[in-house]
Amino acid sequence: MTAPRTESLRSRLETLIALARLLERVEASPVAIGADQYRALVRQVKAALAAPLPPAPLQAILQAHPATAEIYENVNYEISGLSRSPLDRSVATEMLATQLLHKIARAPSRG
Repeated sequence: MTAPRTESLRSRLETLIALARLLERVEASPVAIGADQYRALVRQVKAALAAPLPPAPLQAILQAHPATAEIYENVNYEISGLSRSPLDRSVATEMLATQLLHKIARAPSRG
């Protein structure tokens, strides 16, 4: 009885890895795919992430595939917030936005 469950877990992990790799290639490609195709791929990734997976392999997959990690974070936002986003990047982005807003506020109006 243990073998089918193990094979099922292995199959789920392999599916998630294949989808995560595909999503990374799509994200990095200079050639855009259609919106419907992209949404379908994201739905498949979400479905693969919804299946119960052991924490260690899941974290390894998410670490290796940033686009999939972003989907995971968005789907699980109410539980974990933006826990996968690097704090340094978040703080730097907020500081740049604040600086830009101050610069815009000081700029003379061209009305």
